[in-house]
This record gives sequence, C-alpha cells and structure tokens, in this order.
Amino acid sequence: MANERRSFYRRVLEQLLDEGVIRRDMSVLVAAGGHADRNAFKELGFEDVTISNVDESVAAEKLAPYTWSYQDAENLDYADGSFDLAVVSAGLHHCHSPHRALLELYRVARVAALALESRDSSLMRFAVRLGAVDEYELAAVAAHGLEGGGVANTSTPNYVYRWSEREVEKTIASFAPHARHRIRFFREFEAPESLLEVDRSGWAGVLRLALPVARGVSRLLPRQANLFAFAVEKPRLPEDLQPWMHVEEGELTPDREVISRRYGVLRP
Repeated sequence: MANERRSFYRRVLEQLLDEGVIRRDMSVLVAAGGHADRNAFKELGFEDVTISNVDESVAAEKLAPYTWSYQDAENLDYADGSFDLAVVSAGLHHCHSPHRALLELYRVARVAALALESRDSSLMRFAVRLGAVDEYELAAVAAHGLEGGGVANTSTPNYVYRWSEREVEKTIASFAPHARHRIRFFREFEAPESLLEVDRSGWAGVLRLALPVARGVSRLLPRQANLFAFAVEKPRLPEDLQPWMHVEEGELTPDREVISRRYGVLRP
C-alpha cells in the first residue's frame, strides 16, 4: 500500500474510533487485504481481525496475530452479519464488479462497512484524459511481473473504478431500500509519490510541477481530492426504517396506512 494511502487509512480509522462508530474490540473482516491492513489495525490496537484475499501468497506474509482466509470479495463465504466491521482498502477497483464487492461487505457487516478508494472527480478525469494517470492499472501488473495484480488478481490490468458520493448512496439504497443510512465520507489530497517514482512515461516531472495547483484546488473544492473513503453504517431497526415501512409480526412490510394516505391501496 502506498505511503499516501497508508496514512489516510489510519486517519480514517482514528476518526471513526473517535466518533464511536467503531471500537477496538469489534470483529473485523478485511477483503482484498494484506500486510498493510494488518499494520493499520495492529497499530490501533484491534484484536479480532480476519484478513482475506484471493492472492494466496498473502497468507505467507506476517499477518499475526490476525487470521487469514481465502475469500473472493465478490462472493464472500460468510453469513449475513458475520463481522462487526467489514473493510476494503484499494481493493474494489480490482474486482469485476466493484459494486457487488461493496455490497458483499455490507451484507456480512453488523455495524458498518468501510471502503477506501479513489474519487471520481473532474480533476482526476482531466488527468486521465491527459494520460498523466492510468485509466487501467498497468502499474500494479508491472509490479507483479505481469503475473498478477490486475482484475481479480489476474495478469489483465483492471479498470480503475473511481467512486463519487452519489454512486455510493445509490448503490446502498438499491440494495437495502427498506432503511435510511448514515454514510460518512472522507476526502484528502495526497501526492501520488509511489506512482511518480516508477512512472517512466515522462509525465512524472509535469505532475510534480502541477501538484501545488492540485493541492490548492482540492483545498477550495474538497470533492476534487484524490483519496476517498466511505463508511456505511448498518441501519438500526426499527428506528431507521423508511417512514413507509414497519415491522409486523417480526417481518418488514410496507405500512399500508402510510402508503394508502397518498396513493390508495387495493385490498387483496
């Protein structure tokens, strides 16, 4: 994990701890994880962490005191609500369907799902059009000797799927329309030093000159930041139910009285 993302990762976890959204005694599942995830949670004192990946070489890394599990982020082998917290850092964009992977994290989480990715901003799209930033992640595949690091850890470079706040909201609302959700967003701009160090395309010098401008823009317009994280809290039922839903005999059902006041409802 690049240094700029590692420090952002820690700050996001620290803020969620400070706000009481998560606790150190929670059970945690990390999807598409590895040694950097282990360090982030270990440094903050988390005790019950399972780190998973489809790359079995991760199992050989020093993950103690945590547990390793072979898991496909798009098809997790866990029941609903198996962990308090489900996390992925820079892993969704390596999936065939980033949305499916996010919803798998949401499904297995009891308290919250957290994802750290890149933000889809005008500034980032401009950089992609210039060729200064990869649209497909060739750098990761190159770092794995053209034998992995791409989509689903294959040698095919993955499309770098970048997120916006609205996409996150729509994805969660589509999957769980019965409830209202609290979603926290985190944005920061950090110079992609790790990318600049390995880039041989000639853009590195140009990017370094442009960094002060990019920092200034992101301070004025936070949504132009390149680092992005979102924490989706699972709804507390019944208080977080939509106003047109209620619990009847232990089951979630539409509230006939509320809906009929506006639309009328035919009796079966």
